[in-house]
Amino acid sequence: MAEYKEIHGTKIRNYTTNPDNPITGEVWYNETDNVLKFQQPNVTSAGSWRTGGSLNTARQTGAGSGLQTAALYFAGKTAPSTRVTNTEQYDGTSWTEVNDVNTARQQLGGSGTQTSSLAYGGFVPPDSALTESWNGTNWTEVNDLNDTRRMGGSLGADNTSALAFGGYTTAVVAVTELYNGTNWTEVNDLNTARTMLGASGDATAGLTFGGTQDPPKSAKTELWNGTNWTEVNDLNTARDDLAGSGKGTTTAALAFGGLTPPGAYQAVTELWNGTNWTEQNDLSTARNVLSGAGTSTAGLAFGGETPPVSAATEEWTGAGANIGAWSTGGNMNLARSGPGGVGASPTASLAFGGLVPPGVYKNETELYNGTSWTEVNNLTTGRAFLAGAGTSTAGLGFGGSDPQTAKTETWNGTNWTEVNDLNQSRNTLAGFGTSTAAIAAGGYGPSYQDLTESWNGTNWTEVNDLNDSRHALASANQSPQTAGLVFGGSSPPRTTNTETWNGTNWTEVNNLNQAKANIAGNGTQPSALCIGGNTPGATANTEEWNGAGWTEVANLSVARMDLAASGTTTSGLAFGGEVPPISASTEEWSGSSTLTKTISTD
Repeated sequence: MAEYKEIHGTKIRNYTTNPDNPITGEVWYNETDNVLKFQQPNVTSAGSWRTGGSLNTARQTGAGSGLQTAALYFAGKTAPSTRVTNTEQYDGTSWTEVNDVNTARQQLGGSGTQTSSLAYGGFVPPDSALTESWNGTNWTEVNDLNDTRRMGGSLGADNTSALAFGGYTTAVVAVTELYNGTNWTEVNDLNTARTMLGASGDATAGLTFGGTQDPPKSAKTELWNGTNWTEVNDLNTARDDLAGSGKGTTTAALAFGGLTPPGAYQAVTELWNGTNWTEQNDLSTARNVLSGAGTSTAGLAFGGETPPVSAATEEWTGAGANIGAWSTGGNMNLARSGPGGVGASPTASLAFGGLVPPGVYKNETELYNGTSWTEVNNLTTGRAFLAGAGTSTAGLGFGGSDPQTAKTETWNGTNWTEVNDLNQSRNTLAGFGTSTAAIAAGGYGPSYQDLTESWNGTNWTEVNDLNDSRHALASANQSPQTAGLVFGGSSPPRTTNTETWNGTNWTEVNNLNQAKANIAGNGTQPSALCIGGNTPGATANTEEWNGAGWTEVANLSVARMDLAASGTTTSGLAFGGEVPPISASTEEWSGSSTLTKTISTD
C-alpha cells in the first residue's frame, strides 16, 4: 500500500528515495533526503520563429486577433497608402479571405478570437470611434467608443469584452475604455500616455508595452488588473509600432518587431515571465506596424512594413518547449506505406503489413532491436492502414484494407493467429491498449466512422462513440484500455481534434496546433507524440501532448505520411510511410529529459 506524508494539510506520496520513472509534473516526498520534489521539463530551447503561409493581401496597420492556428486579420493599409476593408482567416497553414469590415481604415484596435472579435477606432479619415463586431461570418456596427482615436492598444477575450487604451487624437492620450458587449465605459487611465503600443491578455488581466510618448519611443510596461494600471519592469528595447501575443497572459507574453530611432525596423522578440522581459530569437524579417495573435508559446506575426508592405506570416514555437531530437535509425527491409506498428520502446518494436506499389497489400512483419530490422513470421492476411496495440511480444493487429477488413490477429512474439473480427470492417482507424484489452476507434468503412470497439482478449464489443467521425487519425498506442488518446484525422477536412478516453466516454480536449491526417502516434494519454502526416502534402511536424495541450517539438528528418510509430515521448520510433516515394526510413526519437527539483516546504 502506498504511503503518504501530510505537508501543509496536503497528503503527498512518500518514497524512500525517488520514483524509478517519474513523469513530468509528478510531486513526491523523498524521506531519505527529507525534501519535497517535483519533476519538471528540462528546457532545451529559447523559442524560435518559422515561416507560415503568407497573407493574400500585403498590408500594414491592420488589426489581429485569435490564436496561431485560428487567427483573424482585418482592415489596414496597402501600398500606396490605400485603406482597405479586407478580412482574412488563418487556419495554421494558410490565410483565406472572408467577409470584409464595413469601413476601410488603418491604425485600428482589434481583439478577440477568430469567431468572435471586435474592431474599434482607427483612421478613416478622420480619426474614428467606430466599433464593429465579428460573429465568425459577418461584421456588424455596434456602439462607438466614447473617444475617437487611432494607434491605441487593445485587449479582449471576445466580442463581448474588450479594453481600448492609449492612442492618438489631437495628442497622445492615456484614456482607457471598457466594452461590456453593449457599451464602452471610461475607466482608469494608463499611467503614461502612449500610442503605437503592444498588448497581451484580456479585459480583466492584461499587459501593455512599448509605444511612443511622442517623443520619445518607450520601453514602459503596464499591468492591468481589471481596475487599475500598474507600472512594472520595462522592455529591454524601447520601440513603437510593435506587436504582442494577444492571447498571452500577464505572466507569459511576447513582444516583437517595431521601430526604434532613427527609423530602424526591428526583429527583436522579448518574452515576459511575469516579472522581467528576456530577449529571444528574432523575427526572420525586421518590420514595424505589424499585427500579432496567439500566445507566448504558439504565437503569430503577420503583415507590417519591412519595407515594403508585407504579406509575410511567421509562427512562434515558444520557449520552454521540450524540443527533443530525431536521428536516423536502420531502414526496414521492405519500404511500405500504411504499416501497423506496436512496441513499448525503440529497441523492441514491430512493423507489420503495409502497401507497396502498384497497390499491393503486404503481410511482411519486421522486428526492430534498436539498430536494425529483422524479418519474422508474416501476418496471415496482407493488408495496410491497420491499427495495432500491445508490444513486440504480445501484440494485436486489426482492421485495414484488403480492401476494408474486420480481421484481427494476435502476435505472441513468434507467430500471428487469427481471432474474432471487429464488428465493423474499416481501415485508417486508431488503436491502443494491450493484446488482451484494446480499443479500436474511428476509421473508414464504408463511411467516416465515430465507432469505438473494445477488445477483451476474445471478442470486440461496441462502446460509446467518438465525438467526431473521422479516419486517418492516430492514438497514443501504449495507453491502457481505460485511459486513451486519439487525435487528428479527416472527415474531411483535416482536423486538429483531440479526444481522451476514460474507459467509458470520449471527451474533447485541447486541439493539435496543425490540422493533419495520415499521422502516427506513440506514448500514453498523459504524454504522447503526434508524428508526421498530411497537411496536405507530407509533413515532418511533430507535436507533444503533456496531458493538457500540444506543443510543437523537433521535426522528423524526412517529411512523410501514412507512417507508423512506437515507443514513448522520451524514447520512440517512426518508420515507413510515403514521402513520396514509399519509404523504408526509420527515425529514432530522443525526447527531452526531465529534471528533479526540490520544492521548499517553508
